[in-house]
Order: sequence, then structure tokens, then C-alpha cells
Amino acid sequence: MPKRLISSGSAFEAVAGYSRAVVDGDWIHVAGTTGFDYATMTISEDVVTQTRQVFKNIAMALAQAGASLDDVVRVTYYLTERESFQVLAPVFGEHFARARPAATAVICGLVDARMKIEIEVTARKGA
Repeated sequence: MPKRLISSGSAFEAVAGYSRAVVDGDWIHVAGTTGFDYATMTISEDVVTQTRQVFKNIAMALAQAGASLDDVVRVTYYLTERESFQVLAPVFGEHFARARPAATAVICGLVDARMKIEIEVTARKGA
């Protein structure tokens, strides 16, 4: 079965040569995803609002691949501020209460100063 590419429709995907997600058999690899609302290309200044949008964006990509957040087996959180983790941990738990994926959190800079979080996941259909 050949791999299948999923796009969010963002022009940046073509410029940077990547896909929102890649489906390879039962595995779905979702690229680092930020809190941009792709319909309006806007991003909130609030880290919690950004995080909720990230989960919406990831859920849309997973749905296109025939999966859901409950199928996530691995997640990496990229945060720009260490203090954000305590505020966001309940939001993470809300979205991954069932999946309980292996998780890593990294404090780092992101490519756009407006971005406060980026999340990358790996899922397996039927996990």
C-alpha cells in the first residue's frame, strides 16, 4: 500500500515541501502542528486557545486518515515557555484521557514569534 499524503491546505506546505500528515499502512505521522486557524490564517495570543486549535487541527488530519486522537501512541509538545506546561497539562489530559500516549515536552523557540506551542503526533489506526 503506497503512502498517502494529507494537506491542511496551507501554502507553506508546498513552499517547505512537507505534508500535514503521512499515512503509511496503519501508521499516521502528523507533522508539528501549531495553533493557526487554517480557515482564517489567524492565531490567538493565548496559549490555551492556541493549544485547543492545535488539537482541532490534528484531529482533522487524523480524521482524514481514518483515525482519531484516541489512536495516538506518541506525542511531542514543543513549548516556548516552561511555565506554559502547568497551564496546558490539563488540556493535554482532556484530549488524551483515553489514548494515554508516550509523551515528551521540549522547551524551544518556534519559527514564528506568535506561536507558543507546536504538537507532533504519531498514531496507529485501531490503537
